[in-house]
Amino acid sequence: MSTDREPGEERTRTGPALPQLRLDELLAEVQARLQTVMATRDRMHALLEAVVSIGSDLDLDTVLHRLTEAAATLVDARYGALGVIDEEGERLARFFAVGMSQEEIEAVGHWPHGHGILGLLIKDPRPLRLHDLTEHPSFYGFPPGHPPMKQFLGVPIRVRGEVFGNLYLTEKIGGGDFDEEDETVVTALATAAGVAVENARLYEEGRRRERWLKASGEVTTALLSGRDRGEVMGLVAERARRICDAHLAAVSLLDRAASRLVVQAAAGPDADRLRGLRLPSDQGVVAAVCGTGESRALAEGHPDAAEVLPGVAVGPVLVTPLVEGDRVQGVVAVAGPPGGAAFGEETRRLLEAFAGPVTVALELAERRRDAERIALLEDRDRIAKDLHDTVIQRLFATAMTLMSAAKLVDHPDVAQRIHRAIDDLDDTIRQIRSTIFALQTGPDEEGLRSRLHAVVDDAAEQLGFAPSVRLDGLLDTVVEDEVAEHLIAVTREALSNVARHAEAGEAAVTVSVGDDLVLRVDDDGVGIPKGGRRSGLRNMAERAERLGGDFSTRDRPGGGTTLVWRVPLRRDA
Repeated sequence: MSTDREPGEERTRTGPALPQLRLDELLAEVQARLQTVMATRDRMHALLEAVVSIGSDLDLDTVLHRLTEAAATLVDARYGALGVIDEEGERLARFFAVGMSQEEIEAVGHWPHGHGILGLLIKDPRPLRLHDLTEHPSFYGFPPGHPPMKQFLGVPIRVRGEVFGNLYLTEKIGGGDFDEEDETVVTALATAAGVAVENARLYEEGRRRERWLKASGEVTTALLSGRDRGEVMGLVAERARRICDAHLAAVSLLDRAASRLVVQAAAGPDADRLRGLRLPSDQGVVAAVCGTGESRALAEGHPDAAEVLPGVAVGPVLVTPLVEGDRVQGVVAVAGPPGGAAFGEETRRLLEAFAGPVTVALELAERRRDAERIALLEDRDRIAKDLHDTVIQRLFATAMTLMSAAKLVDHPDVAQRIHRAIDDLDDTIRQIRSTIFALQTGPDEEGLRSRLHAVVDDAAEQLGFAPSVRLDGLLDTVVEDEVAEHLIAVTREALSNVARHAEAGEAAVTVSVGDDLVLRVDDDGVGIPKGGRRSGLRNMAERAERLGGDFSTRDRPGGGTTLVWRVPLRRDA
């Protein structure tokens, strides 16, 4: 069978093969382009979903976390992070990440970001795409133990033209590099996110201002309603903490006589360790705040932070003065947790605005307390005058009448009863005079009378019964401080001896003021045994001798002991 073919026949068979091959190539190209269009459509759809998801929440932290997740998903990045730049534009104030463990996130969050690849984006906020991060001269910006990263894409987030933070994306899943399209998509997401971030920030500021208005009203109402000052100071500290979203807050008022700040109240962890502390007001940041009347912000680790909040672990600190007129009354200090973000300008303004009404309310409350104190003193003075000019005079006249009548009575029993009634009237007059002297002491003053009553009250528990007390004379005005301290010590020692040794069922304490100050303590106990320990009695005698006085003890006729401690008073007093 012949295999020869005509030349025309071969051309006829191979001629149509070339157009067929080209058609297949065109179809493959169309299919590839369709796949590209579909991928682009899917990516745009994913971008729109991400934008809607980001804008659907008004909590700033939630918005930032969703933004980080969406950016990593759109470009298939294994690791994604978002760093919020502080107001000074020098470091990251907050840090969010996906694809990293909590320990790795904290390591990056505490890393000083003023240098390295992260610092580069802070200083030059433009999109940055690298094929091999390890070859970049700024690669050292990651802390030790950071996950290995090679491919890198960084895009700034702008809010009102200012850089709010940066998106960091590394390690594309499946290998390969971030391309121009990835950069475009993330840039578009960052642009849309700027609006969502601004809305969340405005919402957050609005809520903080709402808390500020509520807190100011609560504190003002509490102060002007007459609530306890310590309770109100605690409310101020707690509300300041909430307004600033702080970890710890403390309110300190100025004691000008001692040049000290006294911490009146604190709120937050370790608050109990701060209350009652006395801090120097003439050095460090406290002196600057009190001297200028302006707030001061301290970065974490600043040495002056220990002066404001000593003995507690804190991060950044903000100190705001409590100013009334041109005088600083104290300070409010708030602190973030260790490693926390610095307090911004908005927080500073809110705390200052909160401190203003608090100071005014404090001043008004103090004026109200002064007016109430004056009214109380005037009322006490009126009562004292009425007792002196009316009651005592009538009792004295009655006693004089009875004394005259006793001379006309021949019956012994009747005369004895009259004299007993006269003695009772004299005792009543002395008690009324003691009450008059007590009324002349201010309600907030801790006078010698109140201190003596406190000593007797404390001894009642040890004795098992309440001793009787009689205080005659101007104890709070005539007795000097040094003599008063000795009197308190001797009274306490005398009652302690009765409780420990006398086995008494009754005791009486009498203090009288005339030319001398005389303390007398009577009990119905077993008396002072011979040869017993006398160290306590010796101490009381030495105190009397030191003041130029004398001390004695004697047995009572019906059993028990009488102790007399006498010291002279200054004539000019």
